[in-house]
Amino acid sequence: MQCMTLVLVALGQRVSVVLLAIGLLSCGPVPASDENGQSPLIRSVVSDQIDGRAVNSLGLVVLGDSLTAGLGLAANESYPALLQYRLNAQNYQVLIVNAGVSGDTSAGGLRRLDWALDQRTSGLLIALGGNDGLRGLPVEQMKANLGEIIAIARNRNIKVLLVGMEAPPNFGEVYTSEFRDVFHELAREHAVALVPFLLDDVAGVRELNQPDGIHPNADGAARIAEHLWPAVELLVRRMVDAKGSGSHVDE
Repeated sequence: MQCMTLVLVALGQRVSVVLLAIGLLSCGPVPASDENGQSPLIRSVVSDQIDGRAVNSLGLVVLGDSLTAGLGLAANESYPALLQYRLNAQNYQVLIVNAGVSGDTSAGGLRRLDWALDQRTSGLLIALGGNDGLRGLPVEQMKANLGEIIAIARNRNIKVLLVGMEAPPNFGEVYTSEFRDVFHELAREHAVALVPFLLDDVAGVRELNQPDGIHPNADGAARIAEHLWPAVELLVRRMVDAKGSGSHVDE
C-alpha cells in the first residue's frame, strides 16, 4: 500500500519532484489495538512534557497519515509532539494525541474515528486526503468521508481544524482543481477553520526532508509546527473557552 500526504503548493517543478518519489514508498499495517481499543501509535504523546497534567487535560486529536505519524522521526520530533511542547510552554492543559497512521485515506480515518476520540477530546485537527489523491479516488467520496468526520466531531461538540491536501497533476487539471476545492467547500459548509496546506516552505526543500525527498526531517517537522501553530492556538483557545477557564494555567 502506498502512503503519503501530498503537499499543497503551487503546481510546478517542486510538486512534480515530490510526487515522482511517492511511488517508491510502502507502508505497514495499522498497529494492533490495546485493551482499550487504541493503537499504541495513536496514543503516543511526549510523556516527559505532560508534567502529570494529562488526567485533567483537554484532548486534541490529530487525525492524519504518515506525516502526522512522524514516519522516520523520533516520537518527540513529529509535528504533533512539537505542538505539544508549545502548548506546555504556554501552560495550556491540553494533551495532543497523535492519531496518524501511515497510508491512511479519508475512508480509513472515518473508520477509526470512534476509537481515536474519547470523552476528553475537545478538539480535532484533520490532515487527511493526500492518499485519496495519490490513488485518484473520486473527489465526491473524499468529500463525503471528510464531511462525515467533521459532522461526527461537531455533533460531539468537538472543535475542528481542517488541513487541506493536493492531488497529483497526472490525474488532470480538472481533478486537481476539484480535489483542492473540496477542502475550501468543507470549511465553508461546516463553518470550520482551514489551513490550506500543511508543508508550506517544506515540500521540495532538500534540507528539510528525509532522503526519500518526501517526509520531513526533524527541521522540516519543526517548520510544519511553526506554520500550524497560529491556527492550533486559536483552536485550543476555543476548546478552553467551551470547557471553561480551568484548562489554562496562568503563571
